[in-house]
Amino acid sequence: MSDKWLSGNVIENRHWTESLFSLRVEAPRLSFEAGQFVRIALEINGQRIARAFSFVNPPDDPLLEFYGVIVPQGPLSPRLARLKPGDALYIARNPAGFLVLAEVPDAETLWLVSTGTGIAPFLSLARTETLWRRFRNVVLVHAVRYARELTYREVIAKTGARYVTFVSRESAPGSLAGRIPAAIADGRLEAAAGLELAPGNSHVMLCGNPAMLKDATAALVSRGMRKHRRRAPGHITVESFW
Repeated sequence: MSDKWLSGNVIENRHWTESLFSLRVEAPRLSFEAGQFVRIALEINGQRIARAFSFVNPPDDPLLEFYGVIVPQGPLSPRLARLKPGDALYIARNPAGFLVLAEVPDAETLWLVSTGTGIAPFLSLARTETLWRRFRNVVLVHAVRYARELTYREVIAKTGARYVTFVSRESAPGSLAGRIPAAIADGRLEAAAGLELAPGNSHVMLCGNPAMLKDATAALVSRGMRKHRRRAPGHITVESFW
Protein backbone atom coordinates (compact mmCIF):
# COMPACT_ATOMS: atom_id res chain seq x y z
CA MET A 1 0.00 0.00 0.00
CA SER A 2 1.13 3.55 -0.59
CA ASP A 3 1.90 6.00 2.17
CA LYS A 4 -1.63 7.42 1.71
CA TRP A 5 -2.86 4.48 3.78
CA LEU A 6 -2.44 3.27 7.34
CA SER A 7 -2.42 -0.41 8.19
CA GLY A 8 -4.88 -1.54 10.83
CA ASN A 9 -5.83 -4.79 12.53
CA VAL A 10 -9.32 -5.88 13.49
CA ILE A 11 -9.77 -6.22 17.26
CA GLU A 12 -13.47 -7.06 17.22
CA ASN A 13 -16.19 -7.66 14.63
CA ARG A 14 -19.60 -7.38 16.26
CA HIS A 15 -22.63 -8.60 14.33
CA TRP A 16 -25.79 -6.83 15.52
CA THR A 17 -28.08 -8.47 12.96
CA GLU A 18 -27.67 -10.55 9.81
CA SER A 19 -26.76 -7.38 7.91
CA LEU A 20 -25.35 -4.90 10.47
CA PHE A 21 -21.83 -5.10 11.89
CA SER A 22 -19.28 -2.97 13.72
CA LEU A 23 -15.51 -3.21 13.33
CA ARG A 24 -13.17 -2.08 16.09
CA VAL A 25 -9.71 -1.52 14.68
CA GLU A 26 -6.27 -0.92 16.11
CA ALA A 27 -4.24 1.42 13.91
CA PRO A 28 -1.65 4.20 14.13
CA ARG A 29 -3.05 7.40 15.63
CA LEU A 30 -5.25 9.27 13.19
CA SER A 31 -6.28 12.88 13.69
CA PHE A 32 -9.94 13.62 12.92
CA GLU A 33 -12.91 15.61 14.18
CA ALA A 34 -15.97 13.92 15.63
CA GLY A 35 -18.54 13.59 12.85
CA GLN A 36 -16.04 13.00 10.06
CA PHE A 37 -15.61 9.95 7.83
CA VAL A 38 -12.68 8.15 6.24
CA ARG A 39 -12.19 5.55 3.54
CA ILE A 40 -11.34 2.04 4.64
CA ALA A 41 -10.11 -0.57 2.19
CA LEU A 42 -9.19 -4.17 1.52
CA GLU A 43 -6.91 -5.64 -1.13
CA ILE A 44 -9.18 -7.76 -3.36
CA ASN A 45 -7.76 -9.57 -6.40
CA GLY A 46 -4.85 -7.15 -6.52
CA GLN A 47 -7.04 -4.06 -6.33
CA ARG A 48 -7.64 -1.74 -3.44
CA ILE A 49 -11.40 -1.50 -2.88
CA ALA A 50 -12.44 1.33 -0.57
CA ARG A 51 -15.54 3.11 0.67
CA ALA A 52 -16.30 5.83 3.20
CA PHE A 53 -17.26 5.03 6.80
CA SER A 54 -17.95 7.51 9.58
CA PHE A 55 -16.02 7.17 12.81
CA VAL A 56 -18.22 5.81 15.58
CA ASN A 57 -15.56 6.43 18.22
CA PRO A 58 -14.75 9.88 19.61
CA PRO A 59 -11.35 11.29 18.62
CA ASP A 60 -9.73 10.49 21.96
CA ASP A 61 -10.55 6.77 21.80
CA PRO A 62 -7.43 4.68 21.08
CA LEU A 63 -9.42 2.23 18.92
CA LEU A 64 -11.20 3.17 15.70
CA GLU A 65 -14.74 1.93 15.20
CA PHE A 66 -16.85 1.73 12.04
CA TYR A 67 -20.51 0.74 11.61
CA GLY A 68 -21.50 -0.97 8.39
CA VAL A 69 -24.35 -2.62 6.55
CA ILE A 70 -23.85 -5.56 4.23
CA VAL A 71 -24.72 -4.81 0.61
CA PRO A 72 -25.18 -8.41 -0.60
CA GLN A 73 -23.68 -7.92 -4.07
CA GLY A 74 -21.22 -5.23 -3.03
CA PRO A 75 -17.50 -5.71 -3.58
CA LEU A 76 -16.44 -4.64 -0.08
CA SER A 77 -19.04 -4.82 2.68
CA PRO A 78 -19.58 -8.62 2.65
CA ARG A 79 -15.82 -9.09 2.98
CA LEU A 80 -15.56 -6.53 5.79
CA ALA A 81 -18.35 -8.35 7.61
CA ARG A 82 -16.34 -11.58 7.48
CA LEU A 83 -13.15 -10.12 8.97
CA LYS A 84 -11.89 -11.78 12.14
CA PRO A 85 -9.73 -10.45 14.98
CA GLY A 86 -6.18 -10.11 13.71
CA ASP A 87 -7.18 -9.56 10.08
CA ALA A 88 -5.72 -6.53 8.33
CA LEU A 89 -7.44 -3.63 6.63
CA TYR A 90 -6.35 -0.20 5.44
CA ILE A 91 -7.44 3.25 6.51
CA ALA A 92 -6.87 6.43 4.50
CA ARG A 93 -4.83 9.16 6.15
CA ASN A 94 -7.24 11.94 5.13
CA PRO A 95 -10.50 12.02 7.13
CA ALA A 96 -13.06 14.42 5.68
CA GLY A 97 -16.58 15.71 6.08
CA PHE A 98 -18.42 18.76 7.37
CA LEU A 99 -20.73 17.09 9.88
CA VAL A 100 -18.57 18.57 12.64
CA LEU A 101 -19.27 20.96 15.48
CA ALA A 102 -16.82 23.55 14.16
CA GLU A 103 -19.26 24.06 11.27
CA VAL A 104 -22.39 24.35 13.44
CA PRO A 105 -23.66 27.68 14.84
CA ASP A 106 -24.78 27.98 18.44
CA ALA A 107 -28.32 26.95 19.36
CA GLU A 108 -30.23 25.91 22.44
CA THR A 109 -31.06 22.45 21.08
CA LEU A 110 -29.04 20.30 18.70
CA TRP A 111 -31.02 17.64 16.81
CA LEU A 112 -28.96 14.71 15.49
CA VAL A 113 -31.25 13.00 12.99
CA SER A 114 -30.28 9.72 11.33
CA THR A 115 -31.41 6.61 9.51
CA GLY A 116 -29.66 3.24 9.64
CA THR A 117 -25.87 3.40 9.83
CA GLY A 118 -26.14 7.18 9.47
CA ILE A 119 -26.19 7.27 13.27
CA ALA A 120 -22.43 6.58 13.32
CA PRO A 121 -21.11 10.18 13.22
CA PHE A 122 -23.61 11.21 15.88
CA LEU A 123 -22.33 8.50 18.23
CA SER A 124 -18.91 10.08 17.88
CA LEU A 125 -20.21 13.62 18.39
CA ALA A 126 -22.35 12.72 21.39
CA ARG A 127 -19.30 11.42 23.25
CA THR A 128 -17.30 14.66 23.04
CA GLU A 129 -17.13 17.27 25.79
CA THR A 130 -17.45 20.09 23.26
CA LEU A 131 -20.97 19.08 22.29
CA TRP A 132 -22.21 19.18 25.88
CA ARG A 133 -20.53 22.50 26.60
CA ARG A 134 -22.20 24.17 23.62
CA PHE A 135 -25.79 22.90 23.65
CA ARG A 136 -28.32 22.81 26.49
CA ASN A 137 -30.28 19.98 24.86
CA VAL A 138 -29.22 17.22 22.50
CA VAL A 139 -31.77 14.99 20.75
CA LEU A 140 -30.56 11.86 18.98
CA VAL A 141 -33.09 10.53 16.45
CA HIS A 142 -32.62 7.11 14.85
CA ALA A 143 -34.95 5.59 12.26
CA VAL A 144 -34.72 1.95 11.20
CA ARG A 145 -36.90 -0.71 9.57
CA TYR A 146 -37.01 -3.22 12.43
CA ALA A 147 -36.56 -2.78 16.18
CA ARG A 148 -33.56 -5.13 16.25
CA GLU A 149 -31.72 -2.53 14.15
CA LEU A 150 -31.79 0.01 17.00
CA THR A 151 -28.16 -0.60 17.86
CA TYR A 152 -25.72 1.04 20.29
CA ARG A 153 -28.40 1.55 22.94
CA GLU A 154 -25.92 1.19 25.82
CA VAL A 155 -23.62 3.80 24.30
CA ILE A 156 -26.51 6.19 23.72
CA ALA A 157 -27.83 5.77 27.27
CA LYS A 158 -24.50 6.95 28.66
CA THR A 159 -24.42 10.15 26.59
CA GLY A 160 -27.35 11.95 28.20
CA ALA A 161 -28.98 12.69 24.85
CA ARG A 162 -32.76 12.51 24.50
CA TYR A 163 -33.27 9.43 22.35
CA VAL A 164 -36.16 9.21 19.88
CA THR A 165 -36.57 6.13 17.70
CA PHE A 166 -38.60 5.29 14.60
CA VAL A 167 -39.42 1.80 13.37
CA SER A 168 -41.12 1.67 9.98
CA ARG A 169 -41.86 -1.98 9.18
CA GLU A 170 -43.23 -3.36 12.43
CA SER A 171 -44.95 -2.17 15.57
CA ALA A 172 -42.34 -1.44 18.26
CA PRO A 173 -43.33 -0.26 21.74
CA GLY A 174 -41.55 2.97 22.65
CA SER A 175 -40.78 3.87 19.04
CA LEU A 176 -42.64 6.14 16.65
CA ALA A 177 -44.07 4.63 13.47
CA GLY A 178 -43.45 5.84 9.94
CA ARG A 179 -40.81 8.19 8.64
CA ILE A 180 -38.96 11.14 10.16
CA PRO A 181 -40.12 13.82 7.66
CA ALA A 182 -43.80 13.16 8.41
CA ALA A 183 -43.13 13.36 12.15
CA ILE A 184 -41.38 16.70 11.69
CA ALA A 185 -44.34 18.00 9.71
CA ASP A 186 -47.08 16.86 12.09
CA GLY A 187 -45.27 17.64 15.36
CA ARG A 188 -44.83 14.05 16.59
CA LEU A 189 -41.04 14.39 16.70
CA GLU A 190 -41.24 17.44 18.97
CA ALA A 191 -43.80 15.75 21.18
CA ALA A 192 -41.61 12.66 21.56
CA ALA A 193 -38.55 14.75 22.43
CA GLY A 194 -40.46 17.19 24.64
CA LEU A 195 -38.75 20.11 22.92
CA GLU A 196 -39.65 22.71 20.32
CA LEU A 197 -38.08 22.45 16.88
CA ALA A 198 -37.92 25.99 15.54
CA PRO A 199 -35.47 28.36 13.79
CA GLY A 200 -35.02 30.45 16.92
CA ASN A 201 -33.73 27.67 19.15
CA SER A 202 -32.64 24.66 17.09
CA HIS A 203 -29.97 23.36 14.75
CA VAL A 204 -30.55 20.08 12.91
CA MET A 205 -27.83 17.76 11.63
CA LEU A 206 -29.00 15.10 9.16
CA CYS A 207 -27.24 11.90 8.10
CA GLY A 208 -28.80 8.91 6.37
CA ASN A 209 -30.47 7.74 3.22
CA PRO A 210 -30.98 10.28 0.42
CA ALA A 211 -34.78 10.16 0.59
CA MET A 212 -34.77 11.07 4.28
CA LEU A 213 -32.25 13.86 3.74
CA LYS A 214 -34.32 15.38 0.93
CA ASP A 215 -37.73 15.04 2.59
CA ALA A 216 -36.61 16.02 6.10
CA THR A 217 -34.88 19.11 4.71
CA ALA A 218 -38.09 20.06 2.91
CA ALA A 219 -40.13 19.56 6.09
CA LEU A 220 -37.71 21.75 8.05
CA VAL A 221 -37.68 24.44 5.35
CA SER A 222 -41.47 24.56 5.55
CA ARG A 223 -41.01 25.47 9.22
CA GLY A 224 -38.87 28.47 8.32
CA MET A 225 -35.48 26.80 8.66
CA ARG A 226 -32.76 26.93 6.00
CA LYS A 227 -29.59 25.09 5.10
CA HIS A 228 -26.52 26.28 6.94
CA ARG A 229 -23.64 27.75 4.98
CA ARG A 230 -20.52 29.48 6.24
CA ARG A 231 -21.42 32.74 4.51
CA ALA A 232 -25.12 32.44 5.31
CA PRO A 233 -25.68 30.80 8.71
CA GLY A 234 -28.74 28.59 8.90
CA HIS A 235 -30.33 25.77 10.84
CA ILE A 236 -29.77 22.57 8.80
CA THR A 237 -26.49 20.70 8.24
CA VAL A 238 -26.57 17.72 5.88
CA GLU A 239 -24.03 14.99 5.12
CA SER A 240 -24.43 12.33 2.46
CA PHE A 241 -21.78 9.99 1.12
CA TRP A 242 -24.13 7.36 -0.23
